[in-house]
Amino acid sequence: MLAAAMEPLMLSLLADGPKYGYQIIKKARAISGDQIQWSNSKLYPLLHQLEYDGLVESYWQPSDAGPDRKYYRIKPRGKKALVKTRNEWLSMNQIFATLWTPGLSLES
Repeated sequence: MLAAAMEPLMLSLLADGPKYGYQIIKKARAISGDQIQWSNSKLYPLLHQLEYDGLVESYWQPSDAGPDRKYYRIKPRGKKALVKTRNEWLSMNQIFATLWTPGLSLES
């Protein structure tokens, strides 16, 4: 399930503005209560795939604290994909909310 959520999660994290890798990792941890703990080996292949797919783009920016940083931002095509995927996930959420109503016994 987490694999299916990776793309929309990353696009959502970039939807409010460009970020470099460590910022993405910190924000993912913060919003998930430390349930999402990406390492560089998980983060960058995903970002590179999204870049290859034309959903995000990267650029270098000088840093006051050391070497230049590579930032990632969502592209218009990525925003469209995010809207579509968001609607699909919201629909699925509603279906599961209905199926998993309080009091529903999951035992046979």
